[in-house]
Amino acid sequence: MQVYDEKITIKRWAEEDRPREKLSLQGRRSLSDAELLAILIGSGSRAESAVELCKRILYACQKDLNQLARLSISELSKFKGIGVAKAISIIAALELGRRRKELVSAELVQISTSIDVYELIASQFKDLNHEEFWILLMNRANRVTSKHLISKGGQAGTIADPKIIFNIALENHASSIILAHNHPSGNLKPSHSDIELTKKLRSAGQFLDLPVLDHLIITDQGFLSFADEGILN
Repeated sequence: MQVYDEKITIKRWAEEDRPREKLSLQGRRSLSDAELLAILIGSGSRAESAVELCKRILYACQKDLNQLARLSISELSKFKGIGVAKAISIIAALELGRRRKELVSAELVQISTSIDVYELIASQFKDLNHEEFWILLMNRANRVTSKHLISKGGQAGTIADPKIIFNIALENHASSIILAHNHPSGNLKPSHSDIELTKKLRSAGQFLDLPVLDHLIITDQGFLSFADEGILN
């Protein structure tokens, strides 16, 4: 049996094995994650095909698309064969997927429990390496009418201005507010400043007849509800 050391490029694969042709012939669900990524980047390098390159990237991310989505342009560009343009294509595609998931739950969702809040807002914090502070505005039927980003910060924290929060709530004719922010560290324990800010906002909300119903701290592993923990009392 003759052994060939020459590398076989994707163009020399059987047509049904090439990612684009495979998708066309067999449908999108027939492709592996690496094959879908290979279509995005278009080509590999002289050393490896696009599919092999994408398999290597996924292996480095433990085959976890969530880990892949956290990589920056510079981190993706460290893989040989991935330049800035290809890195941007990957990031853009993963962001579209995140937004699509968000749109599915964008209708007026009625809030009954903290889990309802978490399921509605968690995607906003997905793959972030910095803190963000969001508010949910609700009508009298406890249905969420809108979501608003209040502030962005670093890994250690972010500042939420009560004046901005209540100005947005009043402009949008909200009946109540739910607060949410993330801890990139993964620690669900509220800080002293988290608790003090929540108390200040709750007190102001009572004065304005705009009750703050809950405050969620969110990580990639789960969430903590101030209401469930009795911290709002």
